[in-house]
Amino acid sequence: MPAGLIALALGGFGIGLTEFVIMGLLPEVAADFNVSEASAGWFISGYALSVTVGALLVTAAVTRLPRKPVLLGLLVLFIVGNLLSAIADSYPAMLLGRIIAALCHGAFFGIGSVVAASLVPAHKKAGAIAIMFTGLTAANVLGVPFGTLLGQSHGWRSTFWAITAIGVVALLGIAFLVPRSSAEPGRGLRSELGAFKSEQVWLSILVTILGYGGMFGAFTYIAFTLTEVSGFDSGAVPWLLVTFGVGLFVGNFVGGKAADKALDKTLITALLALVAVLVFFGLTASSPVATVFSLALMGGVGFAAVPGMQMRVMHFAASAPTLASGANIGAFNLGNALGAWLGGVTITLGLGYTSPIWAGAGITVAGLLVMLAAAAAARRRGAGAEEPTADVEREPQAAGVA
Repeated sequence: MPAGLIALALGGFGIGLTEFVIMGLLPEVAADFNVSEASAGWFISGYALSVTVGALLVTAAVTRLPRKPVLLGLLVLFIVGNLLSAIADSYPAMLLGRIIAALCHGAFFGIGSVVAASLVPAHKKAGAIAIMFTGLTAANVLGVPFGTLLGQSHGWRSTFWAITAIGVVALLGIAFLVPRSSAEPGRGLRSELGAFKSEQVWLSILVTILGYGGMFGAFTYIAFTLTEVSGFDSGAVPWLLVTFGVGLFVGNFVGGKAADKALDKTLITALLALVAVLVFFGLTASSPVATVFSLALMGGVGFAAVPGMQMRVMHFAASAPTLASGANIGAFNLGNALGAWLGGVTITLGLGYTSPIWAGAGITVAGLLVMLAAAAAARRRGAGAEEPTADVEREPQAAGVA
């Protein structure tokens, strides 16, 4: 395994921790700044909106620049944002820190996916992307529970100091471990925009929005489901979420390996399995044992599609994948917002705390139908994504990098 992939994964770990750990610390942050829960919620939603904007605008702004220095610059942005959060003395200062940190999110994963794919042979590209995303899954498995415990024990600011330190280590790792030859400039903004002429790029992005949105539609309100429907004590929720995180970790690894062998088949299978798991979860949420089983499976099959979703966009935007890759990272966050919104609507309508699970299943069905249509259209035009491809941009590798 190229050492540069480990450095990219560490950056992904820090970014994932920044995004998700605030959920467990929101009561402490709200109390410290003397704001309502709804106002504190903007530390989450403001971050997500900033990710979406940054995924497009920041990526577009740096598309002509060498990719390795861009990744380093993005991590500097990440460090500054989290440092501002750690020392923030007011609500606006904290929100500003969150927004600055989020600006690097989409561009880092978008450009990082292209760099990760360039570090390995063509038949291992999706697996390389999965390794980078392992940092994101590890943030959910280990980072969020321990980050929450750190913040509860030593104050929420200590968590953001720790995240800042992780950013510094990731910066040094990329500086020394990612070969410069794997990170040459993109094709230019006009060429990158040309990738969006492909209907398959748009269909792939839509699959990302709906497939990821389905999983997070069910997950966003999972604490209410666990306590109000499954009967768990609120103190058990963080550790139950570790079960979900373990599923994410395993699904990401297995999904990346499978996507390298048969990309579209992997995506179709994962989405179909996610629908089945969500239906099972919705029917059995009152059973604690079945709920634990469902959490692990939901994370596993839900995230099994993620490396393939990213790889499919890069496959059909092969001549200029950087901006399309970043746009797909923004699509993940749009899906997150869509699922959370629709799940909230069902609760507001009085449909109960299992209703977000059923809403997630419905969104995923829509994603599955789009994926089936996209795969069929690609086969008709002889442009399928079933076999590993060498078309995704690949720069010469440095000596010793396999």
